[in-house]
Amino acid sequence: MNQPGIEPVVPTKIVTCPRCGGISVYATSNRYRPFCSERCKQIDMGAWASEQFALPAKASPEDFLPD
Repeated sequence: MNQPGIEPVVPTKIVTCPRCGGISVYATSNRYRPFCSERCKQIDMGAWASEQFALPAKASPEDFLPD
């Protein structure tokens, strides 16, 4: 039961930074979440922009047809 004027205590969630593997606070107070810092966020964004992340795919039969 909440008392007026008293906010409930929310536990802090700690996650692993997907870029460097360090600890990161997953809360609205961390503006870079789930990353630990702006640097890790920018590095990850750069990797996406340069298409370093890709899903492996098998070539379809149409890819082997002559034009």
